[in-house]
Amino acid sequence: MRLRAWLVSMMIVSECFLAVCAAWGATTVPPVNGMSPNGRLLVVPYEDGFQVLYKGISALRIPMMKAEAATKIKNGPLQFVDHLTVDYQMLSGKRLHATNEANVYRVAMGPQASLVFRLYNDGIAFRYEYTGLSASRCPEEQTVYRIPEGTRRWMQQWTDSYEGFFPLSTTYQVKPVPSFSGVSKSEDGWNNRWGYPALLEPADGVFTLITEANIERNQSASCLFNKGEDYAVVPAENEAVIRGEWHTPWRVAMIGSLSDIVASTLVTDVSEPCKLRDVNWIHPGVVSWIYWAYNHGSNDYGIIKKYVEMAAALKLPYVLIDAEWDTMKDGYTIEDAVSYAKSQGIKPLIWYNSSIGWVDGAPTPKYRLNRPEDREKEFAWCERIGVAGVKIDFFSGDNLKNMDYCIELLECAAKHHLLVNFHGATIPRGWQRTYPNLLSTEGVYGAEWYNNVGTFTNKAAAHNATLPFTRNVIGPMDYTPCAFSDSQHPHITTHAHELALTVIFESALQHLADRPESLLAQPGEVRSFFGQLPTVWDDTRLLTGYPADHVVMARRSGQTWYVAGINGTDEQKTITFNLREIFPSRHVQVTVFADSGNKNEPWSITTMTAEQMPTSMTCLPRGGFVLVVKE
Repeated sequence: MRLRAWLVSMMIVSECFLAVCAAWGATTVPPVNGMSPNGRLLVVPYEDGFQVLYKGISALRIPMMKAEAATKIKNGPLQFVDHLTVDYQMLSGKRLHATNEANVYRVAMGPQASLVFRLYNDGIAFRYEYTGLSASRCPEEQTVYRIPEGTRRWMQQWTDSYEGFFPLSTTYQVKPVPSFSGVSKSEDGWNNRWGYPALLEPADGVFTLITEANIERNQSASCLFNKGEDYAVVPAENEAVIRGEWHTPWRVAMIGSLSDIVASTLVTDVSEPCKLRDVNWIHPGVVSWIYWAYNHGSNDYGIIKKYVEMAAALKLPYVLIDAEWDTMKDGYTIEDAVSYAKSQGIKPLIWYNSSIGWVDGAPTPKYRLNRPEDREKEFAWCERIGVAGVKIDFFSGDNLKNMDYCIELLECAAKHHLLVNFHGATIPRGWQRTYPNLLSTEGVYGAEWYNNVGTFTNKAAAHNATLPFTRNVIGPMDYTPCAFSDSQHPHITTHAHELALTVIFESALQHLADRPESLLAQPGEVRSFFGQLPTVWDDTRLLTGYPADHVVMARRSGQTWYVAGINGTDEQKTITFNLREIFPSRHVQVTVFADSGNKNEPWSITTMTAEQMPTSMTCLPRGGFVLVVKE
């Protein structure tokens, strides 16, 4: 077996090498500098920097900003320094047991600076490392990504909450969204500030997802600013004074097929291991959530009781008591609400304003977490009365102040056995591995927007079919899915589409958006589905899909597979997929949740054997389906 694996690996390397030779010319030997362990990814000098090749196809071009850096890269080669194997357990995410391997290379960029490269089997990660810094500010970032005009790309315009769409484009000439905070535009009037992740299709069937990972103290997060085809990595404000050693966060690019991108754990692979000694108290689960139906409600004890009782009826472990609980009406207090939830066997989560973003005119409670002594007092009180976790909202961007504050919140919350959900916050960059009490993060244009504007109604289906290839790849996403009824603005996705989102969207705290009257009126099979729904997964596989068009995802928890699909278009669509590789056993029972097409009785729920298992599903416009397969 080992000999066969070695021969296959050498064949892949040879194919890639011949493809590169062809690209450079028959008489030219390509100056290959780096190679992934499986041989599919190569790094070669290119113009003023380098490019990454996937099976001989250019997947990413990375020119350098500074001439001296470009010269060192061009004159290389990268020096091989190590072979790295990562093998670790997660408490949440798309794969609880994560493994990967990488070849590590280094380029000296001066007496006190190096560029360190890791070439993984599913992408690359690189960072700049410095020594001997003497009371200096962080060195200037040198990374640029070149995205040629005509390249298909799905990119989100930057805003501090990362709540925007990922529309398909083939050009950088995109008008800015005027309502976004942090809007920046070029002299020609085009948007020129972009958030992570950025999905590119540099060649048919070849994809690259750009992001970053492993934000530590003394580091800010970054975004992309472009001038034409060149997209520069620009860190947010960082006032830290550095002495001695310092490095940037990892610049990350996942590369391969769409299924490779979706399955990749590269963001956590490069992040610091878990820093918590005790993690036995961390329990992911499904949450009943008050805010969506009312835009308020958490200052009303009667409404809180209804959501607690719904959680108990559906066998959900958690209820989230959202903003304004500190101004509860009719003589009740948050202690009363927490006590009632606990009496029903439901663990309460409560909301806080971070008080560094939206403060004036924003909901309360405010200013309870900003100073270390106040934060310690508040979290100790939460632990004492039986609060299981906190949702912290309204941060103000990617700067050092926000990043250090988030780390401090995670560490203090862990000390008091509190789960954390960041809202109005930056996207995940690997903290879910380092601080596994971080079970979810918003950073997404989610179902909450049905409360705010009418825009979401017509765009939701295509947006939902884009997020599995963009935002949700990099970490947990608190989209708050599954609304069968309407909030302030209507939705036109089907019931089965909404149910499928609870599987397709990964979040260790999966908040159900809908109101009790709607969820409790669903058929018994649907109600039971919620009580058994996992929120962490042993395996995740993309079966088929393309951004904004459709997606079929298979996720495994123990011996049970959940296969969920959605149609992102306004037309009926038959989606074909192959389940035989996943279910070789003939001894399985399949429950299918689908749309009936009947407005008065919207569900079609059937059971079948392995022999009857479908190889395709016909979805209504904006429809969907879920298959639950048990051995």
